[in-house]
Amino acid sequence: MTTNCKSIDQYLDIVDREEYPVCKEQKQLVRYTRRIFREEKLTVNEEQLEKYLKLQKYFPYRLFHWEEFVFALHNCVYREDGELRWPELFCLVGRGSGKNGYLAFEDFALLTPVNGIREYNIDIFANSEDQAKTTFKDVYNILEDGSIKLEKHFYWNLEVIRNKKTGSELRFRTSNHKTKDGGRPGKVDFDEYHQYENYKTIEVAETGLGKKQHPRKTIITTNGDVRDGPLDHMIERAEGILAGKMPDNGLLPFICRLDEKEEVDEERMWHKANPSLRYFPTLLDQMRREYENYRLDRIGNSSFMTRRMNRPQGDVEAAVTSWENILATNREIPDLEGCLAVAGIDYATTTDFVAAGLLIEKAGIWYWITHSWVCNNPDALSRIRFPIRDAEAKGLLTVVDQAEIPPEAPTEWIQDRAGHYSVSRLAIDYYRKGLMKNALRYIGFDDDKHGANNLKAIRPSDIMQIAPVITSQFTNQRIIWGDNPLMRWYTNNAKQILDNKGNITYGKIEPKSRKTDGFMALVAAATLIGDLQGSNDIEVMEDYEVYTY
Repeated sequence: MTTNCKSIDQYLDIVDREEYPVCKEQKQLVRYTRRIFREEKLTVNEEQLEKYLKLQKYFPYRLFHWEEFVFALHNCVYREDGELRWPELFCLVGRGSGKNGYLAFEDFALLTPVNGIREYNIDIFANSEDQAKTTFKDVYNILEDGSIKLEKHFYWNLEVIRNKKTGSELRFRTSNHKTKDGGRPGKVDFDEYHQYENYKTIEVAETGLGKKQHPRKTIITTNGDVRDGPLDHMIERAEGILAGKMPDNGLLPFICRLDEKEEVDEERMWHKANPSLRYFPTLLDQMRREYENYRLDRIGNSSFMTRRMNRPQGDVEAAVTSWENILATNREIPDLEGCLAVAGIDYATTTDFVAAGLLIEKAGIWYWITHSWVCNNPDALSRIRFPIRDAEAKGLLTVVDQAEIPPEAPTEWIQDRAGHYSVSRLAIDYYRKGLMKNALRYIGFDDDKHGANNLKAIRPSDIMQIAPVITSQFTNQRIIWGDNPLMRWYTNNAKQILDNKGNITYGKIEPKSRKTDGFMALVAAATLIGDLQGSNDIEVMEDYEVYTY
């Protein structure tokens, strides 16, 4: 089936023929595009598209086939009611694909009378001002180079580019979300979406859309190191659309990446992540050099996988586990009422975060039930790269309006949980137990050999012994804590530290803005896992009779 549009059909055929290796998502996109054109009454405004493409005469480059494809679908395909079919474009391509060049042409084109909408303002957002300026400068340089021809059509300086006839303006925006309200853009761009850790800037940027006809949004990005943020959520949505599992709601998902991480060792597969690579021999040479560095040091050069191949791996030898294994913890916790459990508490300082939890083992699976507390300290919270209030709303965390978190907060939580589970022992870092000692003794935990003797003060040697077991549990996806983004964040912020004897302990990837307390509470409890030893695997037999002789 064809769409009768050369710019669209030509790329569909390229993918069908596999002129170069293409990833699974590109093949899905071809099937998806043909299905939409088959099932819906769509119109491609060929005249408008032709006029747009003629604007390439002002540029020192022409759009590649994949760029023409997404441009046509995003900007020139209309529904029966005259609205854009795909007003939102998500474009995930490997570094060096020319995504900013594409965005520069798209924005330039939409400023012109070909768009047909006056004052169709465009805002370019990025997490840093330098990145937000990238596309803006590309358009600025086009105008400067063709100034004699273009000065009668455009006014420009280093802050704004305006089309004189339409009044449409192009601007770049900083990452300070507090300064963005009140705009009336026709289009918003997000450059390097992977850098966003929350939705604050994104939400403010998008609130102005809808005041102009045919509102658009364009997201261009490589992958990055922020996990469980806006980019991961967008990728998950795009995957669902391409797999036919959810409606697209106007989103055009264009994803280029390796299908498997192992493909990085086969050069021809690099085209899967970078659809422009065959046109850039110099880039290919550069990537060959980067690959050799990556092959020799896969930790220090992990960005080759993350940004060139769009397959983030983290620091393989330093990360606690892969992101895929962390995501695998998001499974439902069954009814464990009455099960034997061990507890763990961790904190760096009680003026910051405190985390506590219960660990239950059943049939080889570890179930982690946890809660955290954080001081309502504006200076400290401003550094935290996590949506604290969202976690609070989900019941995963309590914000404490005191100078420090009282020791009774975690101990009372544990005592309350003890009404549902049989908590046998509790572990806490040796150097942290002093502040908690009285509160723990009050609920029945102490390390007095003549008393309960059910409190373990753990040392680095205890962690070294349990670390291989924790690694195995993650690797085999035998840890479950439910849908807990706070625990995913804690764990993704932790790293393994290998000493010269091969022993593993844990540390923080970045100590000020990324916390690990919840993960380290799990580690503490895991040092007691031997106490459980299959005790929760015994099935309780009901309705049995006991005879006494």
